Amino acid sequence: MAAKKKSDATVTVTQTGSPIGRHRSQRATLKGLGLNKMHRTRTLEDTQSVRGMINKVSHLVRVEAAE
Repeated sequence: MAAKKKSDATVTVTQTGSPIGRHRSQRATLKGLGLNKMHRTRTLEDTQSVRGMINKVSHLVRVEAAE
């Protein structure tokens, strides 16, 4: 087994809020994260662009550090 590199870090994002009544850009950001229904969970690569998307919709998602 190879040791994990810094670039192999991941985050688990779960949608907890509804996009109904939100700005179009926030709905698009959720889709970009792979979330389109409540309680969906995705494990994503921990990059600056993903972190920026998470910050934009932080009130609609729950973030956990994956191992």
